[in-house]
Amino acid sequence: MTKIALTYLGNLRVNSIHLKSNSELITDAPIDNQGKGEAFSPTDTVASALASCMLTIMGIYANENNIDLSGTKAEVEKFMESNPRRIDCIKVKVIFNKKFDEKTTKKLERIGYTCPVYHSLHPDLKKEITFEYA
Repeated sequence: MTKIALTYLGNLRVNSIHLKSNSELITDAPIDNQGKGEAFSPTDTVASALASCMLTIMGIYANENNIDLSGTKAEVEKFMESNPRRIDCIKVKVIFNKKFDEKTTKKLERIGYTCPVYHSLHPDLKKEITFEYA
């Protein structure tokens, strides 16, 4: 179990504290929804969580198989729907800074799709995942 304490700071800003590590995350409402857009929006964190989870789960596999994924990056695009307001699509591009053999490539990509965030998102939310190699 994970505990997170959240405090509404006013002006559509929320401070979240991960109690075990004391790490903090600030979110703001986006500009197109009455906010200042000075930090991640709550829906931005969902999109970021998908990519972060994919990198993490691939990193676990890599660590167990002596594969160096250091420097692997991801780019995320989030698209909103207006009625009802919700995330419509998240695009994730995973960018490896090296090439791997075909077996490793297929395994890493397959593992990426097993991340818990991917499977926790509603099936109607479109998830477009691409992988790019050096």
